[in-house]
Amino acid sequence: MEKSSNSIIKIAIIGPESTGKSTLAQALAAYYHEPWVPEIARNYIANLKRPYHLKDISIIAEMQLLEEINKIQKAKKMLFCDTTLLVNKIWASFVFKEIPHNIIELYKPKDYQLHLLCNIDLPWENDPLREHPNHRNELLELYENDLIMSQANYVKISGLKSDRLQNALEAISTFLETENNQLQ
Repeated sequence: MEKSSNSIIKIAIIGPESTGKSTLAQALAAYYHEPWVPEIARNYIANLKRPYHLKDISIIAEMQLLEEINKIQKAKKMLFCDTTLLVNKIWASFVFKEIPHNIIELYKPKDYQLHLLCNIDLPWENDPLREHPNHRNELLELYENDLIMSQANYVKISGLKSDRLQNALEAISTFLETENNQLQ
């Protein structure tokens, strides 16, 4: 029998490049013994034999959603999503000054009950797929503004090493307590 995606709490881990999203998503999934959805863009772009285009961001967005659908079937209570279509939306807008129509249609911030916005307090780690080390403040502001405008439930996660994980765990715990109190 197919599990209702409405019964699963989807937690988005988002933010600018080199803010520890993947590390945090993996650690949270391990802590809660739940699945996580890796960032599809990383492998997609790494395997391209050419520079990426706006259409690629559109394709990546659809692939990211398909991976969420696949992984939610394995979730007991929560699904951790390393990036969402908000990342694709901001990426497309920042690089190409245009957002593909499918991303506008498919991006639904309310599909995620909690967003963990990774702060830029981690040192930049160079990576051939990362492009904007000097725009982290600007990008963080774009994320936060979008979350505010869409009235999404979010917590900014800061801290180095294990403090970052601990801060995320506290944010999730507070969210779950609030959810439980509202159900009673």
